[in-house]
Amino acid sequence: MNREYHRWYSPALNRDMELLVFGHAGARVLVFPTSRGKFYEWEDRGMMNALRGHLDNGWLQVFCVDSVDAESWYNWWAHPGARAYRHAQYDGYLYNEVLPFTLSKNSNPFLITLGASFGAYHAMNFGLKHPDRVDRILALSGLYDIRSFTGGYSDDYVFFNNPMQFIPAEHDEGRLALLRHIDIILATGREDRLIQQARDMSAVLWSKGIGNALREWDGWSHDWPYWQRMVLLYIGGHD
Repeated sequence: MNREYHRWYSPALNRDMELLVFGHAGARVLVFPTSRGKFYEWEDRGMMNALRGHLDNGWLQVFCVDSVDAESWYNWWAHPGARAYRHAQYDGYLYNEVLPFTLSKNSNPFLITLGASFGAYHAMNFGLKHPDRVDRILALSGLYDIRSFTGGYSDDYVFFNNPMQFIPAEHDEGRLALLRHIDIILATGREDRLIQQARDMSAVLWSKGIGNALREWDGWSHDWPYWQRMVLLYIGGHD
């Protein structure tokens, strides 16, 4: 399996950022770690080994990015507006630095965003903010209303990084057409405390004519062995 480590200074974040690349060809997959997780988390948790067949066969090329959650949503001492602003800078890093990097490695136009738990928020938020660049969103056991991190506070930076706010307010037919082309899959355990978040997100998407598949798993299903099974079931890449 091809494995590469990359690090560069991010102008958007004003610090060095690291990521890992797995595989050599196929659909590009942007993988987000769980809350405050690191870029090597999915490798450490055995997810890359689980995807080895997809990677070795050239069906997928995975880009595991680092988080700045500890500087944004989880930076509890900072004002919610400042935390949301830091996340907006992270979004700029992803869009203006990571996406061009992925294309420099692999010209395949198909892009999947993928994450579990808080990583599912990132996958969903980034995909819905940038439907011109994203073709599939795979969100596992996720939270989708970021106001639970802001005490209900909202401003433009919160609003435009909160799918449960900006999707209901979307009326641009061009953007809606792009959003409707995305293959969106939400998978969560029925006994997961976040199940209602998945149901609400699915309903909000459908209210705008944005198709999605809500998959409710038996039990809690909020841990790596379940996420491994979910990914293998829903990732595609070998159609």
